[in-house]
Amino acid sequence: MRPDTPTRQLCTFQVDDLLFGIPVESVRELMKPQPMTRVPLSGHAVAGLINIRGEIVTALDVRRRLGLAGTEAPSMNVVLFVRDELASVLVDKIGDVVEVHDDQFERPPETLRGSVREVIRGAYKLPNRLLLLLDVPRFVEGCC
Repeated sequence: MRPDTPTRQLCTFQVDDLLFGIPVESVRELMKPQPMTRVPLSGHAVAGLINIRGEIVTALDVRRRLGLAGTEAPSMNVVLFVRDELASVLVDKIGDVVEVHDDQFERPPETLRGSVREVIRGAYKLPNRLLLLLDVPRFVEGCC
């Protein structure tokens, strides 16, 4: 990596054994598990609605969207700006903000298959693992 390579900051989170990143400018806030109201006849990945200081926000289950097994652990909320609206994605664990260099970015690895490959833009090679860049609009569109 060259020192003059442009960088970007990503908010990271984990779902199962996958590490995802979202540009920090897309993240409104990070929240502990919230009470949720189920929505009958909603899309398969819509976990429900949450109330964030009087604003009703759709909560989307990343595990369901990616076809991963469920977990009993409470899900953390990453509240995102998506096309001038808010959505919350339910994740297993919230990580750190990391700075990545553009020259670390690669197209989606061939080893990723199925739903995961459909919702990422690519990956950043970190020293000990891959950081998958989530395509937020594509992820949200596939949930509903």
